[in-house]
Amino acid sequence: MLRIHFTEVDLARTRLASRPDPLWEIASSLHRFQTRRGRWAYSGWYRSAAQRLTESGLAPTVRSLLLPAFPRAAYYPDFLTPPEAQEGLAAGLDAILATPRDRVLREVSLVAGAARHPWLPRLAEPEQRRTLTDALRAYHEAAVKPYEELMQARIDADRAVRARAFLDGGAEGLLASLAPRMRWRPPVLEVEHHMVGGDLRLDGRGLMLLPSYFIWHSPVTLADPGLPPVLVYPLLHKARPDPERDEGQPALDVLLGRTRTAVLLASAQGATSTEAARAAGVSPTTVSFHTRALRDAGLIATERMAAHVLHTLTPLGAALLRGARRGSAPAPGPAAPAPHTSAP
Repeated sequence: MLRIHFTEVDLARTRLASRPDPLWEIASSLHRFQTRRGRWAYSGWYRSAAQRLTESGLAPTVRSLLLPAFPRAAYYPDFLTPPEAQEGLAAGLDAILATPRDRVLREVSLVAGAARHPWLPRLAEPEQRRTLTDALRAYHEAAVKPYEELMQARIDADRAVRARAFLDGGAEGLLASLAPRMRWRPPVLEVEHHMVGGDLRLDGRGLMLLPSYFIWHSPVTLADPGLPPVLVYPLLHKARPDPERDEGQPALDVLLGRTRTAVLLASAQGATSTEAARAAGVSPTTVSFHTRALRDAGLIATERMAAHVLHTLTPLGAALLRGARRGSAPAPGPAAPAPHTSAP
């Protein structure tokens, strides 16, 4: 079990990321190519990303350079997911290039199976690291960037849930909302994993909570407790489709259509028109047609707030969602985290 210890200062300094971290998403998406676990949840991405990598000629580079650098194993180097990446891919790649040589050598030496890849220690040299960052940039363009809008929509929805937990219960309510991935037992956030354990004391540094689209099942954190604390946790995915269900289409989709179902689900946590459009994968202009239809049906209410409008469920809309959820299987619950030291 990993135990993260909070002080009152740490609670005040706990933050929730507002957008995907490109290097964490690169690392986790590379892990999706190394296992069949959860493949059903990423099947569309897997097929399209593999095709783009092949067509662009990047597939050999991924196999020979990126997969060994980001093994789905107990550890991969912390310097490959620097905190600067939260400001964008370019900032993260610059941080990788600026990593001190001694640190690169130390962390690369900890990678399991490094002996099979004698070029890994050469990452300490600027030229080899430049080759790596060029490959990461190209991989991101082909395999991650096309999914940025979907990833952002999922993170926006997750943030809405966490924000309401914070409004109801403060920072402790936010941490408690992370169940079942973790257990908040003040002043400790407990996470379980069969490979790692120990205590991480934040000591006034606070904690960055980072939702991730491509992490499957187990949240991760950095192996070095001296680095800025971050906890990367998986977004919930829809339940595995039922092969016995006609066309695999959920009941609400049949009743309302997929776009209006997505808007209704987004409104369950309160959503602006922009957020509802992202959740449904349509333009803000198009989403207004669907929100009007849902409002006319008495399923959502709309209230103007400054420059935005906020859509929320009516009692009828909430009852409809409750009934639909009772008739469907629950989404699979992610397990608890392992440090970078874990390959999700």
